[in-house]
Amino acid sequence: MALIKRFEDILAWQEARRLVKQVYELTQEGKIAKDFGLRDQIQRAAVSTMTNIAEGFDCDSHAEFARFLGIARRSAVEVQSLLYAALDIGYLGEETFKNIYAQAEKTKALTGGLKKSLKSRS
Repeated sequence: MALIKRFEDILAWQEARRLVKQVYELTQEGKIAKDFGLRDQIQRAAVSTMTNIAEGFDCDSHAEFARFLGIARRSAVEVQSLLYAALDIGYLGEETFKNIYAQAEKTKALTGGLKKSLKSRS
């Protein structure tokens, strides 16, 4: 396994970045673009996932990094929940829902795995 020297090297952060891109692409068009509350909330949750991984990487301890990873993971879950809201009110189709949900799931899994490996080192 390659040594992680920068937060950009973290696979979970890379996948969170992809999630942010997908969420922003989703929210630029259609009815969701005009629903400021839902649009802003899902964007903030996606960005929170990515930024908490980066912030945590710069912490002074594994325990503190793990805490930030927990926040990031929960933000990915928030994206998933908000995707259901968008699906249920007709802002996106099943295919788009599945694709972005899967990206959030991948991000969540990688973040959780990293958190677990940090806790085992503490």
